[in-house]
Order: sequence, then C-alpha cells, then structure tokens
Amino acid sequence: MSESPYYGVVLSVGMLATGTLNTLLTKLQDKQCIGNCADPDPLKHEHFEQPVWQTLNMFYGEMLCLACFYLFSLYQRRRADASSPRRNGYEAISEADGSDESVDVRGAVAVSTTAEPGTPRQLKPIAGCATLWMWVPAVCDLLGTTLMNVGLFFTTASVYQMLRGAVVVFSGLFSVLFLGHRLARFQVIALLLVVAGVTIVGMSNVISPPAQLRSLHLYSPHPTANLSEHTDEINSEAWKAVLGVILVLGAQVFTATQFVVEEKIIRHYHLTPLRAVGLEGSFGALTVMAAIPMLHLTIGRTHPGGYFDAPEGFRQIVENPAVWQTSIYIMLSIAMFNFFGLSVTRYLSATSRATIDTCRTLFIWMSSIALGWETFSWIQVIGFVVLVYGTFIYNRVITSPF
Repeated sequence: MSESPYYGVVLSVGMLATGTLNTLLTKLQDKQCIGNCADPDPLKHEHFEQPVWQTLNMFYGEMLCLACFYLFSLYQRRRADASSPRRNGYEAISEADGSDESVDVRGAVAVSTTAEPGTPRQLKPIAGCATLWMWVPAVCDLLGTTLMNVGLFFTTASVYQMLRGAVVVFSGLFSVLFLGHRLARFQVIALLLVVAGVTIVGMSNVISPPAQLRSLHLYSPHPTANLSEHTDEINSEAWKAVLGVILVLGAQVFTATQFVVEEKIIRHYHLTPLRAVGLEGSFGALTVMAAIPMLHLTIGRTHPGGYFDAPEGFRQIVENPAVWQTSIYIMLSIAMFNFFGLSVTRYLSATSRATIDTCRTLFIWMSSIALGWETFSWIQVIGFVVLVYGTFIYNRVITSPF
C-alpha cells in the first residue's frame, strides 16, 4: 500500500498540533477558577489544583490507544480473511510499527537510544503474566506525570515544556549505567549543552516567576501593608518558581527510568508501541484508582482541599464545566498525540519524531505569549536555543562540529 506524498506531512502536523494542545489544555485547566470567583481581587481566586486526578485522566487517554490497537487488529484480521489465503490470515500489526525505539508515552523528547541495531532475533509476543512487567514503567509514568502536573502549577507552559528536555540527559546516563550503551564524544558534549540550556531556562523562571504564583495554595495572599511584607511576597514567588523547576526536573528521572525499563522489556518481548502505551495506560489507571482512596484516608482527610482530598477533587471536576470539558479534550489529545507520534516513527523515523517534538516547545511558547499567559524573555530564548541545539546533536538531526 502506497501512501500519499502528503501523508507524512499530515502525520507531522497532527503530532505537532495535538502535542501543543495537550500542554496548553493542561495549563488552561490549571487556570480554571473553582472558588471565590466573584471576588474582585484575582489573587483570592481558587484555581483547579488536582495533579492526581489529572494523572488519572492522562492514563485514561492512553487506554484509548489499547482500544485502537484491538480495533486495528480486528480490521487487519478481517482484511486478511477477505484477501488471498496465501497471506495466511491474521497479521496483528506490522513489524514496521514495532519496537525499534524506546517507547515514549507522551513524547516529552524522543530519545534515540536504539539498542543493538542490526542484530535481529526472534522475540516471543508478550502475553499472560508477562504483561505485568508493563506495570513497572506505568508506575514510573505515574510518579513522573504527577510531579510534572504539580510543577506546572509553578511554571509557565513553555518553561515546563523546555525543562522536560532534560529527559535526554537522564536517559543517556541511565542507558550507560543500566543498558550498557556507550555514548560518543559528540553525545556527551550534546548532553552538556542540554544541561546548560535547561539551567538557563530554569533561571528565567526564577528571575521572572509567573504572576499567578501568589494565588496558589503554598502562599496565602494578604494585603501588603509595608515593604517587609512586599519583600516576603516576592521571596515566596521566587521559592515557588524554584520548586516548580525542581519538580519538573525531578520528574524527568522517573521518565528516563520509564524509558530504560521499556527498552529492557522490548529486548525480550515483541510489543508494538501502540499496545505498550495502552497497557501502561491500563495499569497506570488501575494504580491511581487504587491510590486515590488510600491517599485520601492517610493525607487528604487532614488536609482538606489539598492535592489528595479525593471528594473535593471530584467535586471540583463535576461541578465546573470548564474543568470536566478540558479533561475530555486532554484525554483525546493524549490519545491522538500518541497515535500520531507512533505513526511518525513508523512512516518517517524516530529522529523525525524527536525533531517535531522539539518544535512543539516553540509552538507552546508562541501560543502562551499570544494568549497573554507569559511575556517574552531573552533569557528564555537563549536557553531554548542551547537546549534545542544540544538535543538535535544528540539525536543526530544535525551534524556535530565536535
């Protein structure tokens, strides 16, 4: 079957659009007022801050990929049955869609950690109890996503997305320590450039913290009657900006661990990426649903209105149309982003996916400025350029001068 010459363009645009929408919609949901909305002082408004429920929503979106996998398998089987019997019937999903890359659930930055090229061997399909291995990366995904959701409260959407580029550093380091990979000199230099870029971006968030930080739970706004109180307010904003950077960067450790575990699994089992995403979504959703009541009983009851107050979080979702509507849009955007991302890897290359995902950061940044969520910052520009340059060198998008 030959695809249209525009097929790759459609997939690339789809991945770019859905990936950009996913981050912007999540930030939009964080900005929804759910209490004291009639107060003329915007600093007294209460916003939606439920990272655990947002993580569950993300896993529901990934579960849709599993539904797509089985629907596509059924379509392939029926098409094979209707064709010549010489095709021997059922073809689950083409090997071209298979495990030649470390599966990236949300594509924070696709990392070219392909293992042992040119050494094909017969892998048994993952089935039965073996599928439980996918619970390990699902837990890593859960921890990483929840930390990033909290970190997004304290950063702008563009800074959040840029900081996620640090996953390249941790993935490269872990691939050497646990997978036996060897990094070339240009890759080591590229990782240092990524570290430098992330540091500059993080500094921009601390120097100019987002204005909405004063209305978050870690800070209770009071009228500043004197210079001392005003100074305390500025210090509070700076510390929350630092906390946001730390949380997003710390989350990349779990995301990189997820990539390493996934590569370990696909070295031993045949597992198509679409099914891998769906399985992780299923196991992740089960884990979060089991954790929500336990977190409420142990933490939420003594901290009403906080991150782990399950009844309050559920109430905020169902009683605020803007919140549950964005939840649906986020769920769909995650599913479509994964579909487009995996299709780009299949029909183009993993490098193309990495390049498109890096461009996604630029579109998120431009959209945030256009929406008035943040202001232009030259420090952020410099950090972004250094970060992209290092990422492109690491993924061999551009030739290294080193």
